[in-house]
Amino acid sequence: MPWSDFLRRHLPLVLLLLATACGTLPQPYRGNPGGEAARLALPPAYRIAVVKPTDAMLSDEASKDLAEAMAIALRDAEVPATVTAPLPLDLRLTIVAQRPDANRNTVVPRYTLYDADGASLASNTGAPVPLKAWASAAPSVFKSLGDRDAPNIAKLLSGIEAARKESHPQSLTGKAAPRLRLVPVKGAPGDGNAALTARMEEFLTKRGLVPQNNAEGADYGVEGRVTMADAPNNQQRVEILWIVTRRDGQEIGQVLQMNEVPKGSLNRFWADVAYVVADEASAGIRDVLRNAGSPPGPQQAPEPPPRGATPAAAPVAPVSGAAADLPLPTPGRGRTGP
Repeated sequence: MPWSDFLRRHLPLVLLLLATACGTLPQPYRGNPGGEAARLALPPAYRIAVVKPTDAMLSDEASKDLAEAMAIALRDAEVPATVTAPLPLDLRLTIVAQRPDANRNTVVPRYTLYDADGASLASNTGAPVPLKAWASAAPSVFKSLGDRDAPNIAKLLSGIEAARKESHPQSLTGKAAPRLRLVPVKGAPGDGNAALTARMEEFLTKRGLVPQNNAEGADYGVEGRVTMADAPNNQQRVEILWIVTRRDGQEIGQVLQMNEVPKGSLNRFWADVAYVVADEASAGIRDVLRNAGSPPGPQQAPEPPPRGATPAAAPVAPVSGAAADLPLPTPGRGRTGP
């Protein structure tokens, strides 16, 4: 029988089998996805192609080893990643390494995420690596680097994905939410600086923004400053000021939080205090951006004012409606740090 006649006669049966393949036919892979899929608790709707570095002060072979180590570390962080040639819809991760002028005996890696069209989505800078260790190109060095930096790259992806869900379905294809350089908090005693910074990164992400730790490609900067002062009745006055600026240096708003706590109660651990502070203040920062015309979702940074024009006064955004005071919880209860 000619092949064409066979197809005409049997094609309806073939199509029926395909349509019912997920119904009554045996499904040996249900609940057993195998491969990398089994390692991902919730496989996201993207894949990362780790591009072999060409500007990392490494040989071709060592550059490939670095890319593979980073892909493995990303998969361990539940991010689907590969070093194969990018597919049409893959995100790309590039790695660039430089020796900073401040310390020529170290190498600083920088990671940038691009969408499939080549638009930069977010960027992070890793901690310095001793030059001697980097030059050795030892597998253990690349593994340690991946284990250290992959979780931060995963956080960038979480921010991009949150922005997509929060605001616009095209955020992963080049129309990303505002990117904020989150400067580490200063002035808090105990673990306050680290705890506040970590929690703020977490809540900015949840609110559809993309925080990163460097200035590359960032639309805005956010920095937190903590001031502690003695108050009557064995209390301490806590003021936390979050300042939002844009790329041209213009301050576009502030979020101010104030309260009094028992003296010394924040000398060590901030715990649930940092959680509540960041939760409330991140909403204020989002409102500052919205008032400046840059809500989560597709946006462009505002144009700088004309030369010679007097800038408008930067608004101060209260954190809870009309109330500027934040009811800080009792330290030591509830959540336990960053």
